[in-house]
Amino acid sequence: MKFVARFAGAALICALVQGGAVAATAAQAGHIVNTPAKLKISHDAVKSTNWSGYAAEGTAKFTDVVGTWVQPAVKCKGTSTRYSSFWVGIDGYSTDSVEQLGTDSDCDGTTPSYYGWWEMYPANSVNLSTSKYPVQAGDTLTAEVSVSGSTYTLSMHSSEGWTFTKAVTGSASLKQASAEWIAESPEICSATCKLAKLANFGTVGFTNCEAATGGADEPISSFTTNSGPHEITMVTKKGVKRAVPSALNGTGNGFSIAWAHD
Repeated sequence: MKFVARFAGAALICALVQGGAVAATAAQAGHIVNTPAKLKISHDAVKSTNWSGYAAEGTAKFTDVVGTWVQPAVKCKGTSTRYSSFWVGIDGYSTDSVEQLGTDSDCDGTTPSYYGWWEMYPANSVNLSTSKYPVQAGDTLTAEVSVSGSTYTLSMHSSEGWTFTKAVTGSASLKQASAEWIAESPEICSATCKLAKLANFGTVGFTNCEAATGGADEPISSFTTNSGPHEITMVTKKGVKRAVPSALNGTGNGFSIAWAHD
């Protein structure tokens, strides 16, 4: 899905590509699109209509990003569909591409749905098979995107024992300009696209969040380029907070994000 002050990034599911995957029930309402962030920036404090979390920029190309989160349980009510995506990725903060993978906690009325996905935005996102790669509230997921030459390796491991790995050849236009750890409100697209209502995920915690620009992985706090790391608060167009990140922990590699408004 891309940062629109929602970062480009999470999962462009325009023309949802299954690839043998089982679609989440809530996704049937339209194509889910995780796009680059839509931002309003003031120093390192950033407001976005679609992203919340942290982004880092560097003086060299990012070659790795990794992070761990516990899949939050969504509180579903009413009849509308709501979505929330959690992911790590490269690009999307200041570019129009995102190489990413993660999970969703969605609501189809009062029914929750959980699933994994990967995306090389602006290409379509692909949902993981829910039978081969099941996701449930309380699962611990570790996701990583690494780059070697033109090959992007996207991998995710679940505490339930499965590991997903996908190697994709990226184009020369991919900048590797940033790394992100994000909760996102995706866009839903049919004839047109609009931001989805954000599912009430409560609080999600990210740990072991690190990235690299050619060398060893370092914590988020190590990346101070352009007054970073950038703390991103998700807001409505009128400025009402939708999701709010905490400060980084003492080791600079963890934080939490609290849901505030749909």
